Amino acid sequence: MAGRMAAHPARRRTWPARLTQERPRPDLIRNRPGAWRLAVATVCFGAFMGQLDASIVTLTYASLRTEFHASLAAVEWVSLAYLLTVIALLIPVGRLADTHGRKLFYLYGLVVFTASSAACGLAPSLVALTVFRIMQAAGAALMQANSVALVATSAPRERTRIALGVQAAAQALGLALGPMAGGALVSTLGWRWVFGINVPIGVIALAAGDYLLPRTRSRCGRDRFDGPGLTLLLATTTCGLLGLSAASGLPVPGWAVAMLFAAAAVAGCAFAVRQRRTAAPLLDLALLRVQAVSSGLVGALSGYFMLFGPLVLMPVALTSAGTSELTAGLVLTALPAGFALAATAAERVLPSALTDRARCLLGAAICVAALTAMAATPLNSGWPTPLLALLGLGLGTFIPANNSLIMGGIPASSSGTGGGLVNMARGLGTALGVALITLALHLAPQRGMFAGPRCAVVVLLAASLLTAAAAWLGPRHAR
Repeated sequence: MAGRMAAHPARRRTWPARLTQERPRPDLIRNRPGAWRLAVATVCFGAFMGQLDASIVTLTYASLRTEFHASLAAVEWVSLAYLLTVIALLIPVGRLADTHGRKLFYLYGLVVFTASSAACGLAPSLVALTVFRIMQAAGAALMQANSVALVATSAPRERTRIALGVQAAAQALGLALGPMAGGALVSTLGWRWVFGINVPIGVIALAAGDYLLPRTRSRCGRDRFDGPGLTLLLATTTCGLLGLSAASGLPVPGWAVAMLFAAAAVAGCAFAVRQRRTAAPLLDLALLRVQAVSSGLVGALSGYFMLFGPLVLMPVALTSAGTSELTAGLVLTALPAGFALAATAAERVLPSALTDRARCLLGAAICVAALTAMAATPLNSGWPTPLLALLGLGLGTFIPANNSLIMGGIPASSSGTGGGLVNMARGLGTALGVALITLALHLAPQRGMFAGPRCAVVVLLAASLLTAAAAWLGPRHAR
């Protein structure tokens, strides 16, 4: 009895440590020559889940409207609330992870994401579902803000680009499987299983992460958290995206739309002033003065804009021309399939002496060519499929090299913050890809040379030119 009672205090000391400290990898794993590959593969679980969830949820809208007797505007908050939460939390989570441990935050993100996914599948009302989606987004932010940093710090310096390409391919795979998996689940098992599918994947990823992810090797000091900065950042993104959403057809008065944009501008300016003056800024503006970081973030935003914009454009353009949803989904799969192919094969096909900047320029040029051709051809012809595949090849060449440039310009002690910046740019690009393409479809005339779909392609073409400009202005002597 005495022996058992003596064991209790030790147990009480052990469990808090397990919950607040990063667990080292077993020696058998850590000493393997290819241990970094196992870490990258583990991060790919989270990357796959995040993009699968991003592309699968939109297929539940019709079922949600029927079950909860809700309007489309109300149902869209299931996605909008998730997106706004992720964008607002990426940078602060990355900063906290730099201090307290990236592996720890990543694993907690898996726990929150998996548990809230199960809650989403059991939601009794649309309001409850939206609340659970906010919780799910918090878990996604914990994962996404640390995924790039974990990959960059796990892989050897000379293999960083390859590792980031594999992670990008996992994202593309989740994006590609989302429409097909979502359609199959909704039509057979029901919309609740769209969220339930995350549970078994999350459990496997959690177990793998605990054993295969390395502990944080370098950390920054503990700074005071910038709560007002977070509030201003959330106000900026929320008001801006709500303004774009309202201008895209929601029954909102024009003066209210103008007020939303004005509030976003004021909050954004206040956020910039706050970050310059506070002793512990949420976003270290000094990082943005690094050429590789500033140009790379512009490229990341416009690149993900081109990746997600067609997800809105192509189903509308094809189904309005009489194409079935299944055919439209298969056509759309060409984009992420091309992205995944280039992200994984570019390292073997392209010369090893080709620098990251040169790869960015090559990928951007392919995107410009694909979208120029798409703007000149009818979208309901047989050309969208190969052109979308070509666009995916360009993005799969550009994005991993661009992410490598960004992370190469950020100190290792701030890699979590840098990863948060990359993922925030991705989140904003995703949001703008949905919002601006919807806005173009809504405002453009129904007929004529610049009818809705063609006008939306012109917007994507402008984004590709911005991507090319960002690549050209990048650091000249990048590896």
